[in-house]
Amino acid sequence: MKKEVRHPDKQSHTGSYSAGVIAGDFLYISGQGPLDLATGQVVRGTIEEETLLTLSHIKKIIEAAGASTDNIVKCTVHLKDINDFDRYDKAYASFFSGVLPARTTVQSVLWDGIKVEIDAIVYLK
Repeated sequence: MKKEVRHPDKQSHTGSYSAGVIAGDFLYISGQGPLDLATGQVVRGTIEEETLLTLSHIKKIIEAAGASTDNIVKCTVHLKDINDFDRYDKAYASFFSGVLPARTTVQSVLWDGIKVEIDAIVYLK
């Protein structure tokens, strides 16, 4: 059985996907980006600002599932420009405490010029 988890602030249609899906003991969070979820519009900023906004969306989805960011076991991160890695990495690290999630970071062509997209896998037990 699968169960959908919605972002509590999402009011606009941003694509044909679930924000999160619980399957077994895991929550799988779709790629999130720096969006205003009331309007669906991109919130443009520095790589640091876009990273932290994106992670805040992931946090809200996790909390809607009854867990916390401490339960994230894996993130996949897509950067528009891999040259932003050091600045993104510093912002990313500031978001977490304790054991950091496993992570893959790659350069990708991203929708509408966003600088970062992040998905996550969360252990719920």
